[in-house]
Amino acid sequence: LSTFAAASHPDINRIPDIILWIWLHLLKHDIYNQMLDPEEDQKNKPYRPLPAGRITAQNAADVRWLLVPVCLIFSAMYGIKALACSACIEALSIWYNEFGGDKTGLSKNLLTAIAYANFELGAMAVIGIIDNIGACAVAFSSVVFATTLHAQDFKDEEGDRLTGRRTLVTLFPTFARMSMMIGIPLWSLYLSRLWKVDLVCSLAFVAYGTIVGARFMVYRTASAHKLSCKLYSVSNLESKNSTY
Repeated sequence: LSTFAAASHPDINRIPDIILWIWLHLLKHDIYNQMLDPEEDQKNKPYRPLPAGRITAQNAADVRWLLVPVCLIFSAMYGIKALACSACIEALSIWYNEFGGDKTGLSKNLLTAIAYANFELGAMAVIGIIDNIGACAVAFSSVVFATTLHAQDFKDEEGDRLTGRRTLVTLFPTFARMSMMIGIPLWSLYLSRLWKVDLVCSLAFVAYGTIVGARFMVYRTASAHKLSCKLYSVSNLESKNSTY
């Protein structure tokens, strides 16, 4: 949805192409990520294929490395920009998983935000032309993501502490909650004004962001954190589409 909103003159005939492009790159990164922290997944996400025993670590590694040339060749079919984004996603994935990019809150937020920007830009390259407005929109959504991504860490706090991962939530829990309560509605307000969203939609946008941000301060159980994370994902999608 956000890709269609941002791309200049999108070709609707390429909807299957963009879905496949995003899916292949997500699959590659997710397999890679899940191979490296089996202890964390046993605690936080035991239903995943590796901890559940539905695939071995060696088979997962084989699929992961097979997908590298597949993604690069598939991206090259859509031009140099799509290929460059695919290569950047792979480099960021290696940094994130092999060189401790996921071990601290700052690097995790920053690397993930840059990766999401490349996902958006790559998908836009597949479906249409990247113009200045689209690039600006991706930049703003990436900054929003970088400053609020720790919303996803609350539900994984117990597992992160177990594996020694240093996130904002484990190191500065009060600050992390305050940043969500303040940051989400402020970004909602700023983006609404920046892109001249009408008053009714702006009020709804800011109200939703305020509710989502407040949940991280008020509700602190594991189940509440999972729901708050889902609601945050909706608010993040709204922020992307408001920029577009």
